[in-house]
Amino acid sequence: MKEQEVKSYQRKTQKDYSLAFKLEIVNSVEKGELTYKQAQVRYGIQGRSTVLVWLRKHGRLDWKESEAMKKDTPNKTIRELEKKLKRLEQEKEVLNRAIDIADSQFNTDIRKKYLSLLSTATEQAQSENGAPLDL
Repeated sequence: MKEQEVKSYQRKTQKDYSLAFKLEIVNSVEKGELTYKQAQVRYGIQGRSTVLVWLRKHGRLDWKESEAMKKDTPNKTIRELEKKLKRLEQEKEVLNRAIDIADSQFNTDIRKKYLSLLSTATEQAQSENGAPLDL
């Protein structure tokens, strides 16, 4: 029984990983598929900072700053941007409704005035530049 206890406390040996293996892990972390800690657990990498060292050495991103670990993955950034876009579209809809209500209550043509001013400014810019503007 003492022999088994000794084996459970036996220190693990350091592994040598191939360059291809390191680059594969670095690539998956930089694509946002895994965090460096998830890669460490998934592939059974023993050292706490081994993957981070690989990212600093072989990665294309700047992994030197501690804030780099707090940066969002590309998928998370995309989700946040989609949420922001949805919110901005809703705000635009609310503002358009407010303009419509103001037009009807005060008998004005806010939208028409704005569009006529915009078209006048566009025509002026085109005549000065000699080329059509893309809006």
